[in-house]
Amino acid sequence: MAALQIDIMKVKQLLLLKTRKVSNRKIAGEIGVDRNTVNHYVKKLKSSGHSFSALLNFEEAELQKLFPSKEALDQDRYATLHGLFPGFVNEMKKPGCTRQHLWRRYKQEHIDHYSYSQFCQLFSDWLESKKASGKLNHKAGEKLFIDYAGKKLQIVDRSTGEIREVEVFVGILPASSYTYVEASYDQSRESLVRSVGNCLNFFGGVPQAIVPDNLKSAVTKSSKYESVINKTFRDMGHYYGCVINPTRSYSPQDKALVEGAVKLVYQRIYYEISNMTFFSLEELNKQIRFLLERYNSYKLQTTGISRFKQFVEIEKGQLSPLPAEPYKIKHFNRAKVQKMGYVYLSSEKNYYSVPYRYIGRHVEVQHNIDTVEIYYNKKRIATHAKSHRRGNYATVKDHLSSTHRYYQSWNRDFFVKKAAEIGMETTTYVAKLIDQQTYPEVAFKRSQGIIALKNKYPRQRIEAACKKALDYDICSYRIIENILKNHTDTDPGQEQIKHEIKPHENLRSAANYK
Repeated sequence: MAALQIDIMKVKQLLLLKTRKVSNRKIAGEIGVDRNTVNHYVKKLKSSGHSFSALLNFEEAELQKLFPSKEALDQDRYATLHGLFPGFVNEMKKPGCTRQHLWRRYKQEHIDHYSYSQFCQLFSDWLESKKASGKLNHKAGEKLFIDYAGKKLQIVDRSTGEIREVEVFVGILPASSYTYVEASYDQSRESLVRSVGNCLNFFGGVPQAIVPDNLKSAVTKSSKYESVINKTFRDMGHYYGCVINPTRSYSPQDKALVEGAVKLVYQRIYYEISNMTFFSLEELNKQIRFLLERYNSYKLQTTGISRFKQFVEIEKGQLSPLPAEPYKIKHFNRAKVQKMGYVYLSSEKNYYSVPYRYIGRHVEVQHNIDTVEIYYNKKRIATHAKSHRRGNYATVKDHLSSTHRYYQSWNRDFFVKKAAEIGMETTTYVAKLIDQQTYPEVAFKRSQGIIALKNKYPRQRIEAACKKALDYDICSYRIIENILKNHTDTDPGQEQIKHEIKPHENLRSAANYK
C-alpha cells in the first residue's frame, strides 16, 4: 500500500539526518511523520542509486521526480487495474468465480493495490460505464435464451412467384453472447422443437436451462412466478437434461439480452440479405449460417474479444454433452379405453390395445413418429410401434380377455368360412355384405348375426332367405331376419317384405347381434 505523501522539504531533512547516521525511528520523531513512511522513503532513496549526500545536493524538482505525487500514483494504479477489467468480465462468467477471487489474485500480483472495497467500487463503476453489469449475472453454461424475431424474412415460390413470409428463431448463450439463428416456416410446436435441437447441435452441448420468452408453442400459461410449460416442450427439456425456465411476465430485464441480440441480427444478417431472393428455406438458412459465422467472429466493444472466442474459452466446456440422437417431438393426448380394449388415436385414425382391465378408464397417450406409449396414473401400461396406415388395429394379444381374443380372429375369410357351413347362398350373401361395408367391424357383427340364425332356423330356410335377399341392393342382417320371421322364404305367394335400409345404419343396433 502506498505510504503517506510528505513535503519535499521534509525529504531534505530526512536526507540530512541520514547523512548523520540517525535511525529511522528517531527521524520519524524529528520530522513528525510515521516511522513506516520514513522506512518507505529511505528505501526509495536507496533504490535511486545515489548516496544520501549526493541526493542532498539535488534540486527540489529533481528530487521530486523520485517521489511522484499521490495523484500521479493513483492514476498509474488505476490504469493498471482498468486494464484488467475486460479479463475480469470473462472470469466472472466461469462457475464459482467471485469478485473476492479476482481481488485476491490482483492483490498477489500488485504490491500497490487497492483495498477490496475500493476494488469492488471501481469495478462496478467501470461496468456501469460499459453497460455490462447485467451480463455478469450469467454464468457460463447456465442458460440459453430463445425467441423469435419480430420481423420476418421471405422466400419465393419459383414456379408461381408467390411470396411466403417465414419466422426467424434466435438463440443466445448470455455468458459469451454466442448466437444461433435459423429460419423456419412457422412458430408451431414442431418448428420450435426442431429449431432448439438444431441450436443445441450448433453449440455442441446443452446448458442447464432453456429460457423461452413465453412463446405460445412452449408455454401454456405465462406467469410472473411460475409459468405452465406444455408437455411436449417439457419432455424435450427432460430428454436433453435441462430445465425450461420462461422469462417472467412483466419483467423486461429478463429478456433484454435476447432482444438486444435480435436487433444486432437485423443489422448483421437481415440488412445483408435485404437485396437477395431465396427460393427455398434451405437456401435462406445456408446464407444465414454464412453471415452468422461472420457475426460471431466480430469483436465485442466491451471485451475486445469475439463471441466465438469467448464461447470456446469460457462456455463450451461448461455445456453438458448432447444425447446420441436428436429429440423426436412427442405429442400427448387423452383417451378413453373402449369396450374392445383399444384406445383411438385420432391424429392417425388408428387403434392401440391396452390390458383389458383398463377398459373404461381414461388414459394418456404419448406418441412420436415411431412409438405410441399409453399411461394410466403416470404408469406406462402399453407400448406399440406407431402405425401410419389409417384404420389399423395394433394389438398385443396378452392385452385382451379370452372373449376379445376370439374377436381378434375376425376377418373376411373367417366369416366366409363360417357361412360356408350353412351353404353356398349364405356364403355369397355374407361375402357381399362384408364387401359393401367401409367399416369392417360393423360388417363382421352383421355377418355373425346371420350365421347365428342357424341356431333358430333350419339351414335350408337361411339358404333360401339369402338367395332371395341377393336381389336387394343393400345387404343386412335385418333383411334376412325379417324374411325368416315373415316366412317369405317359404311362401312365394306372400307379398314381398318391404324393408327400409338407411345408408348409415346405427352401429349401436348392429352391435347387439353377435
